Formats: sequence, C-alpha cells, structure tokens
Amino acid sequence: MSIPGPGYAITARVDAPAHPTSAGDLTAAVGQVGGVVTAFDVVEARTESLVVDISVNARNTEHVEEIKTAIEQLEGFSVRKVSDRTFLLHLGGKIEVRSKVNLRTRDDLSRAYTPGVARVSMAIAENPSDARRLTIKRNTVAVVTDGSAVLGLGNIGAAAAMPVMEGKAALFKQFAGVDAWPVCLDTQDTEEIIRTVQLIAPGYGGINLEDIAAPRCFEIERRLRELLDIPVFHDDQHGTAVVVLGALRNALRVVGKKFSDIRVVVCGVGAAGSAIIRLLGSEQTADVVAVDVDGIVHTGREGMDDNLVSIAAQTNKDGKQGTLADALVGADVFIGVSAPNLFGADELRTMNDDSIVFALANPDPEVDPTLAMRHAAVVATGRSDYPNQINNVLAFPGVFRGLLDAQAHDITDEMMLAAAEAIADVVAEPNPSFIVPSVFDQSVAPAVAEALRTAASKQARRGEVEAG
Repeated sequence: MSIPGPGYAITARVDAPAHPTSAGDLTAAVGQVGGVVTAFDVVEARTESLVVDISVNARNTEHVEEIKTAIEQLEGFSVRKVSDRTFLLHLGGKIEVRSKVNLRTRDDLSRAYTPGVARVSMAIAENPSDARRLTIKRNTVAVVTDGSAVLGLGNIGAAAAMPVMEGKAALFKQFAGVDAWPVCLDTQDTEEIIRTVQLIAPGYGGINLEDIAAPRCFEIERRLRELLDIPVFHDDQHGTAVVVLGALRNALRVVGKKFSDIRVVVCGVGAAGSAIIRLLGSEQTADVVAVDVDGIVHTGREGMDDNLVSIAAQTNKDGKQGTLADALVGADVFIGVSAPNLFGADELRTMNDDSIVFALANPDPEVDPTLAMRHAAVVATGRSDYPNQINNVLAFPGVFRGLLDAQAHDITDEMMLAAAEAIADVVAEPNPSFIVPSVFDQSVAPAVAEALRTAASKQARRGEVEAG
C-alpha cells in the first residue's frame, strides 16, 4: 500500500464547534483513517463556532474522500470545501518569461529592438556562431516530448505532458540557472519529430528529449545527434543512467567490490535500462544480464527488436536463460527500471553476499524496500520516503549547465561517466543509507557542470589534434 505524501496534499476548510476538544477531535479523526496532518490554522473564531483550515497528506483521491467523510461524521463538524494543493500549485502554469533588460525609455527600446537590434542580427548573419554569444541560445534548452511515455502514466499525449515538462523546466532554472522551455509536439511520428526538432534547433543551445516511448526514442536521439550541432540528451535514458552509475560507484565502495568483479541484473530494457547497460559496459563490468517481460535477454531468443539484439550481443556472457528469478541467482547487483512487485525474499536470498538492490520502479518498486533491507547490504529506490533516492534531477541540470558553458556540440559517454563520478564524489564517506547526495544539495549541479566542462574541453582538444 502506498503511503500518504505531498503529491496528494489537500487543505479542507471545516466548520467546527467552538469546544476545547475540537482541534484534537479533528486531527484524531484524520489520523484514524491514515491521513497525515501537516498544518492546522484557525481562520475564524466565534462564540459558538470555528472555521478551521486543516492540511493533510493523503494516499490517493479515494483516500481524500475517506478523510472528508471521517471529518463530517464528527458531531457538529462539516466540510465547506476541499482544495487540492497540487492542482493549486499548477494553476496558470509553473514557469514564465522575464526580460533581463530594462525597457523604460526610448533609448532602451532602440537598443533592445528596432533599429539597434538590426545590427546584432546582421552580425549573426555574417557569423552564425555569434548566436551563442549574443542571444539566449547560450543558456536555453528545449524540453521536447511527444507525450507517449509520461512518467508512469503511459501515452497521454502532448497537452497532458505539459505539466511535467513545465516542472522539468523549473528544475533546470532552480538547480542550474538554465532557461528551459517545454516543446510538446502533437505528433508521434518519428520523422515528424526529428524534422520539427531540427527546424527549431537554431533557437536553443541544447535539446533535452523527455518521455518519448521506446524503441522510437533511440532512433530519434541517434538521428538528431547526427543532424544537429548542439547536444541532444535523452534524460529518460542518460539522466537515469548517470545517477544510477554514480550511486552504484558508492554502493560498491560500501560493500568493497569492483565493477570488474560483479554480475549485474538489469530488469527493464526500455530507455533507462538500455542506457544503464551501455554505461555499465563502459565501466568494464564483469557481466550484465538484462531481463524484460519475456525473461532473460540472450542471443538465441526469437522475436527481439534491434535494441534487444544489440543488448544481447553485449551482455549475458554465460548465455543464461529463464526468468528474473533465474537471473538473480548469484547476482551481486539488481537494478530495476521496470514494474512493481516482481520478486521477494526467496529471490533476494539467492543473490551473493553483500548484495546491492536498486528497485527504481515508481511509485511501487520491484521489491518491497523494507524487505530488501533485511537481505541486501545497500538498497536504493526512486522514492523520496526511503534512503538513497535515485533522482534524475541530480544529473540533468548540471549536465546541461556544463554543456552550455562549454558551448559543446554533442555529449559523449566519456562526459556522462564524468558526470556520474562527480555525483558520487559529492558523498565523501558513503554508507548503506547514504550513497547518493540529496536532490537539494546545492553542490551537486556545480560539480557535475565542472566535470562536463572538463570532459568537453578534453574532447575538443583531441578533436583539434586529430584534425591538425
């Protein structure tokens, strides 16, 4: 069962009797049905009655109704209205455009717009690279989606994806000072997406692909990287992979193991799983076994798409076949980016001593984290209510900050490995409950950005040597 959280936060305005026990009766009623009271404010106080705002974290919409009913069953209490605090936060959207320059006089207007702006436009026409210096391109990222794989909600379309993309843009600004903008495309045709992004690219310094379903996302990213002279980063793939790898570096430090000695089971071979497998290969991991809904991925399996064929050729050196349970026997690490409640204690016992479990399905992980903690040495999830939250916000703001600062034209595996190492190094002394920094640690994005700038500079110097 899910637990109450701020994602289902409500504020109920309640009429209550002016009695010394009213506050206790109200909070007790909410608590008895599992609500978590986060705030209690008396709005009005009269001789015979009170008006109270009580803020509560709930589990889901059904639980909200249960809380409302519990309040109204108290004698003398009635609920005037229930406000959903999440929806209130989204009213009118979460981001806006602000001018960086003052436009208070005719002179200001003449420089910022016509006629003065024409001189700047002509300078860019003569030297297109000046766009990074003289326009917002130097600090702007397009957050592009087709709405086909939004969070765990599936194919909900471009308009419904907007709140998520706005949130992503807000995180870019908050954590790295990057100006990002949602670009929600009303098409799920691969060629139309590629062409559209190609057409809008001159206005941006980077492209963040988001919530595009596999396997189309692989081709879209590959083709755009070939076509554009700015970095293209699919966060569902590479952002997840970078944070997972950073966390795994520290988890291995905790248990005293090396990449070259471990066998890793990756459950889920979509966008995130495929990118994780790719970076694990770059770390010279001893063996990786991929598992999807049809079982272990191996070279003899029929009906695989191109992505699975490629993964089969790179993984599972012993040719294992069977189910997830078979894959876990003798494994050192489990990384799940798949579906909830796939295994339990019996399978955990078959893993090697000092095992590591990253159960990242949200909101319900592949295995109960509390159960996993009884068997594994280190456990991580994608949730904020357990230790070791694996969250992409640790990666993408700093990654793009570094790419934009370096005026990079692409992003490589070397850069992503550098980002993973930077995230890991923020945690000076990892322990089983602290292998990855907090998402609010303000040192993370600058560390990742510096790692990206350094890696990009090295790559540029190599390119100059090879060209010269």
